Amino acid sequence: MQLVVTLVAADPHDLAAALEAVEIAVAGGGTLVGEADLLGPNAADLPVESAAPAVVREQAEAALAGRRVDVCVQPAAGRRKRLLIADMDSTIINVECLDELADFAGVKAQVAAITERAMAGELAFEGALRERVAMLTGLGLDALQRCYDERVQLNPGAETLVKTMAAHGARCVLVSGGFTFFTGRVATAAGFHDNRANTLIEDGESLAGLVGEPILGREAKLAALQEEVAALGATPADALAVGDGANDLAMIEAAGLGVAYRAKPVVAAQADARVDHADLTALLYFQGYRVEDFAA
Repeated sequence: MQLVVTLVAADPHDLAAALEAVEIAVAGGGTLVGEADLLGPNAADLPVESAAPAVVREQAEAALAGRRVDVCVQPAAGRRKRLLIADMDSTIINVECLDELADFAGVKAQVAAITERAMAGELAFEGALRERVAMLTGLGLDALQRCYDERVQLNPGAETLVKTMAAHGARCVLVSGGFTFFTGRVATAAGFHDNRANTLIEDGESLAGLVGEPILGREAKLAALQEEVAALGATPADALAVGDGANDLAMIEAAGLGVAYRAKPVVAAQADARVDHADLTALLYFQGYRVEDFAA
């Protein structure tokens, strides 16, 4: 089987040594390794002939231990995806919007503690969301815009990731267990074609402490992936899913390439690849895009 091992370094100066370490580790197991192909200043492909991708990944990850370099091992065929389906909070953006909203209500510590447990898979997402939203009862609607303006930023590489895939014909959808107020704005800023999220119930002046039902959680994110690929006449193998929390796990496991971005351990352990060091353009390099292909 023709595999490709993609390395993406946080610092371009670390790439050459990382490539050498991985090549030695993989070839040392008797695997045929081809010549490295530079994709960008901090990224390269290493072609490998092997019927055991899990073994190659294990060898590569061991060789990269202690280095600020991310790796993806996958079949060379079909690596460029037709659908990007991405989580929002702590993936495409820098914060958990609900935690930041809670700060405006004076209950951030309590809400953030529940968020942490829910994202780690220790609490059922739906119940945890209802509990946290209830703590925002009476918060003025002006706090939502202030929260977006003052707290929310796209993570490095997010806009380049989305706009590059879109420019090359992929459909890009933001799916979030958060709220449409934020996903609509973030989707526009990053260049997503569509967004799906939960709705905060309000009375025209303040939040009612309720969230619209049914709640978009783990299974709804998986359903979104399935519906989107079906609409494209594709299969889940044609999708790239990225997220960080337990409610992202079903879509990450179903996608042809499921990526854990700065993720909780329960997610990182199950994903096809992890991005712990580089920015979100790593997802482009994993698909074989070159830096000159990136959208400006």
